[in-house]
Amino acid sequence: METMLLKGNEALAEGAVRGGCRFYAGYPITPQSEILEYMSWRQNEVGGSFIQGESEIASVNMVFAATALGARALTSSSGPGFSLKQEGIAYWVSAGMPAVVACVSRYGIGDGFIGPGQDNYWQAVKGGGNGDYHLLVLAPNSVQENMDMAYESFELAEKYMHPVLILSDATIGQMLEPCTAPPMKEYDKDKAPWALKGTPIGQKNKVITDMTYNQDIDEWNRDYIRKMRLIMETEQRWEEISVPDADVVFVAYGISSRIAEGAVRLGRERGLKLGLIRPITLWPFPRKAFARLSDSVKGLVTVELNMMGQMREDVILASHWRCPAYSVTTAQRIPEVEQLVCFAESVLNGSAVEEEVF
Repeated sequence: METMLLKGNEALAEGAVRGGCRFYAGYPITPQSEILEYMSWRQNEVGGSFIQGESEIASVNMVFAATALGARALTSSSGPGFSLKQEGIAYWVSAGMPAVVACVSRYGIGDGFIGPGQDNYWQAVKGGGNGDYHLLVLAPNSVQENMDMAYESFELAEKYMHPVLILSDATIGQMLEPCTAPPMKEYDKDKAPWALKGTPIGQKNKVITDMTYNQDIDEWNRDYIRKMRLIMETEQRWEEISVPDADVVFVAYGISSRIAEGAVRLGRERGLKLGLIRPITLWPFPRKAFARLSDSVKGLVTVELNMMGQMREDVILASHWRCPAYSVTTAQRIPEVEQLVCFAESVLNGSAVEEEVF
């Protein structure tokens, strides 16, 4: 194991390389451009290929092609660039391609701003492109997890033949922390069972195509739903902090979860029974974590860098309306520990308002 001091974006790129990524195509956009910059020299060192595409649309389709040839391939973006990739990602899903995309979320609608944000949640977990689909979505909250999740992402995608999204955020991507780098994985793209390559005479050729052109649609639908239910059942991941006896439980991911953890510690010092559920997979959402909640919980509070409390509806569904659900939404500003403790106090004294879900 090697200890490295890296930015979150660099750690994500290094984790992907060590996980076997040998093809990267992307396009610059703040706050994820360090992934592209890092890959521009690192892929050359490991014998891989780097392409700065002429656009996000070109890049996402290059990754489709590279994955179809058996390569472990990655693209990355943020905000409006991630939006431009959605049609290509939907085709990955339709064709069963185990490609990986990283979105380093920034705040704002349309072109948005370059500061931190978590308003990509709906786009990340509710599809993004057309049709019935979810990506398998991982949400790191540290530089180390940026590396670890990127390292794991290709094997996870290949396990289900389904794309994986790493939903980082601008703060995690830009912060500098020490991390422990895992060993390099050896990966032979020519041995990928789905890889399109020449086949001996008499053997059936492999075909990768959109679902509607090469398979009975009802059969495809059944297989696809079976796969999605399997992912939902087996891949729910979360972290719990001081939940069993908590009166108020925060629910937060990414940078917000680190602030919420600080609020739990401060609240406990003041005699408040606070807890935290941190979703590690945003899809499948960790519903099992909420099934274990005590009946004494007086409120669930999502902490999000957006305006509309995008995750709150998933918390309500997961908890089956067992207790009130609130949101602390701070738009583009990182929440403060004291702010969260004060809100928890308002839940406990009955002054908090449970707002309508957008």
